[in-house]
Amino acid sequence: MHISLTPELESRVRSRVESGLYNNASEVIREALRFMETHEDWIYEIKLAKLREQLAVGVDQLDAGEGITALSETDLNVLFDEIKK
Repeated sequence: MHISLTPELESRVRSRVESGLYNNASEVIREALRFMETHEDWIYEIKLAKLREQLAVGVDQLDAGEGITALSETDLNVLFDEIKK
């Protein structure tokens, strides 16, 4: 596989290799990709936790009788039928 980097990124990769932390550019890129995957997993978990918090607030509001009816049962059935199509 061949990749192209901007001069700035190439310089950053080269400096990591020159620091002695990595033996070659491939190791730097592999580590960067592993970090990217970890970062994406972390962001996913943060978003999921926030969604769970928001759902808990909604459930608490419903339990406290603070909910409102947005659609009638008939309207919901029509909506679901349209979604299925």
